[in-house]
Amino acid sequence: MKAYERLLKYVVVRTPSDENSDTVPSSDCQFDLARLLKAEMEELGLTDVRLDDQCYLYGKLPATEGLKDKPAIGFIAHMDTVADFCDHEIKPVLTENYDGKELALEDSGLVLSPENFSHLTSLTGRTLITSDGTTILGADDKAGIAEILTMVERLVKENIPHGPICVAFTPDEEVGTGASHFDVEAFGADYAYTLDGDTEGEIQYENFNACKARFDVKGFNVHPGSGKDTMINASLVAMEINSLLPGMETSRGTEGYEGFYHLMSMSGECAKAQLNYIIRDHDKDFFEARKGTLRLIEKNLNAKWGEGTVTLTITEQYKNMAEIIAGCMHLIDNAKTACENAGVTPLVIPIRGGTDGCQLSFKGLPCPNLGTGGHAYHGPYEHITVEGMDKSVDVVLELVKLYAK
Repeated sequence: MKAYERLLKYVVVRTPSDENSDTVPSSDCQFDLARLLKAEMEELGLTDVRLDDQCYLYGKLPATEGLKDKPAIGFIAHMDTVADFCDHEIKPVLTENYDGKELALEDSGLVLSPENFSHLTSLTGRTLITSDGTTILGADDKAGIAEILTMVERLVKENIPHGPICVAFTPDEEVGTGASHFDVEAFGADYAYTLDGDTEGEIQYENFNACKARFDVKGFNVHPGSGKDTMINASLVAMEINSLLPGMETSRGTEGYEGFYHLMSMSGECAKAQLNYIIRDHDKDFFEARKGTLRLIEKNLNAKWGEGTVTLTITEQYKNMAEIIAGCMHLIDNAKTACENAGVTPLVIPIRGGTDGCQLSFKGLPCPNLGTGGHAYHGPYEHITVEGMDKSVDVVLELVKLYAK
């Protein structure tokens, strides 16, 4: 099968994770895809295929005779998708020989336009895969899964010499816990790559330091007619909190290595209010400074409005894997060589987000990230090309060959 054919089979199995769940996995539907993948892995000849009760799926492709002493290389992708735009059936749509111009997404009223996505012109002539515009596509990260299994199939069918190969598919990456219960020792790889990036040829090993921050605001609610010097409107205090953050340091106003404060959600009334942020920065010191800013806001507003009015809760999420990868830069050098061998321009760029590889690197499995050929993840404009997926498969095949030498 071609990688895109696998993708079309996987995306119709909806697997949104649930950030409000306390279970592992966060949603039972992820097992639906895991069981399908388990059967396919066994059919492809992978050994030690195991699906555990937390929806982590593992398998191995034993080394070609004479190459058992080569480094064991792992390839990892996640099975879940975001929950946004994923509440009904997903219908993938193929547009052959795409003209690089505006494309109406079926009858959704949405238009995929180069005005918003300037890279679209570079996809001219390719076969574009989108949803019908009413849902996500789910290429994040089912494209990575499809490319890994297509790579395995080619290794077997084409008798390509290789060292030990380890494969794993994880749940709950989109809610930040995809690597939390990953069995690194049983996985068995010396090094690994996640296939969870965007453009084919992307190589990423510098990611954000990340945390969540929640402000809970306790108001003092009295009749508005007699609220003089007495009422504390929690919603207004919440607005004050946000006004004290740097106005341009948002996800809209930053790029590259620049960090941000991103307001994810807000709710409130006079008696109580809540603000939920994610905080991101590549630089460790700047990241700590951002958390310090939040704590200072909490301190000063409690001094202004009364102790206990504002409560800040910071939850750490992941760290920048660059400090781990610095000790094994062959992972990046070989990825660049693999891209060149596959006729793909290597794009070494920072991740403005995180992957399972961030946590896995700090758990003892150095794990940079590779592109899959997809774009505009997490929304109804998500798209990928058949050709981009094929190139991504070629890249990982070349990587396998390099580590077999």
